[in-house]
Amino acid sequence: MAKNTTTGKYDILAAGCLCWRVVDGELQVLVIHRPRYDDWSWPKGKQDSGETLPETAVRELREETGLRITLGVHLADSEYKVRGHDKLVRYWAAEVPPNARAVPEDDEVDVMRWVTPEQAREMLTNTDDRAPLDELLRLHSRASLATRPVIVIRHAKAKPRSSWQRAEGDRPLAATGKRQALAVTRLLAAWQPERVVTSPWLRCMSTVVPYAKKHGVKVKERSQLTEATHKRHPKRAAQVTEQLFDTERPVVLCTHRPVLPTVLEVLAKHMPSGMAAQLPNTDPYLSPGQMIVLHMPRGSQHSRAVAFEIISPFDD
Repeated sequence: MAKNTTTGKYDILAAGCLCWRVVDGELQVLVIHRPRYDDWSWPKGKQDSGETLPETAVRELREETGLRITLGVHLADSEYKVRGHDKLVRYWAAEVPPNARAVPEDDEVDVMRWVTPEQAREMLTNTDDRAPLDELLRLHSRASLATRPVIVIRHAKAKPRSSWQRAEGDRPLAATGKRQALAVTRLLAAWQPERVVTSPWLRCMSTVVPYAKKHGVKVKERSQLTEATHKRHPKRAAQVTEQLFDTERPVVLCTHRPVLPTVLEVLAKHMPSGMAAQLPNTDPYLSPGQMIVLHMPRGSQHSRAVAFEIISPFDD
């Protein structure tokens, strides 16, 4: 299903992960003990200024467990009151290699244990923490827990067409767009795409190339994704998009607003019909810098998507 729950109504935002692994055919999850609260819970923490919740989840997991992970499927949100304030905690699945060693980077956690889901359910102090566990088990039972992301992003905000007299492909990002591109670079790291496919026009390149340079990822420029080529040959943009599903490597595609309807049509073919119906279907489809993260099950290139999220980069 789609995950795009609004967070504006909450006073406190936090995020965390249910780390999971399979050892000798047995599913295990990581629970932590926090001495300050004397409770057993999932790794989580409050959102820092300038962060998106996916970034918060990755950072908090690293600080509390020492594990460096990429996010999987959004599992569930916990909502409750803290001293009269409404709080939301958003949880993602995070796959961990069987031999990865968890070592806290701070003193908020004194004990960590890999346990079975049944043991975790008994250990958890807060009953609200069982909801993300239930979703994780549901996905595992359907062989849909191990996923890889297919990400589609609209380039960051560009200078207005009306104020640009040169070649359309050279129209650069506006000042706001440059800040969005920096935010996109941080945000994409939560999923670590290993391929970057983009329109070669400057505003798309400026949105995703910083991530590629920082993480040593090759950039594939595809003229089929430009506005001009798409207007003449939309099927070519569809073919490029379809190629995102020919590999199990995490991938991100960056293109323009007028091309998005074609791209979304291809995504819909790889989704259950009810899920596809939740894709954006009106102009502008995505706002500048916004992205769709489609979670595809690994191990079967012909399976349908497990879920998708619409994520916005932090914009000051």
